[in-house]
Amino acid sequence: MEKKLNTFEDRKKSFENKFAHDEELKFKVEARKNKYIAQWASQILGYNSDQEKDYIQSVIKADFQEAGDEDVFRKINADLKNHNISEEDIRKKMNELNEKAISDFS
Repeated sequence: MEKKLNTFEDRKKSFENKFAHDEELKFKVEARKNKYIAQWASQILGYNSDQEKDYIQSVIKADFQEAGDEDVFRKINADLKNHNISEEDIRKKMNELNEKAISDFS
């Protein structure tokens, strides 16, 4: 009985560790994607390196408003409204940069 209990506890601990690792990875990918999208937008906006750093932080902060990408999308869309960038183009770029962020950690 002791052996089965240890096996169960080991499996439980293994699943908990995997979950924690997966969540950490998800957070890192999300942060990297936000950085990439902010860099992309800051180039369109013509920001210098200091302005870009501040802008990256503002995009990262925007991501804490709600779960998912809509908060970041709304910010980028609003910031680029006078630069002739469509919502579709922004969403495509966000997807592309999400894939790039995922590959950074693969």
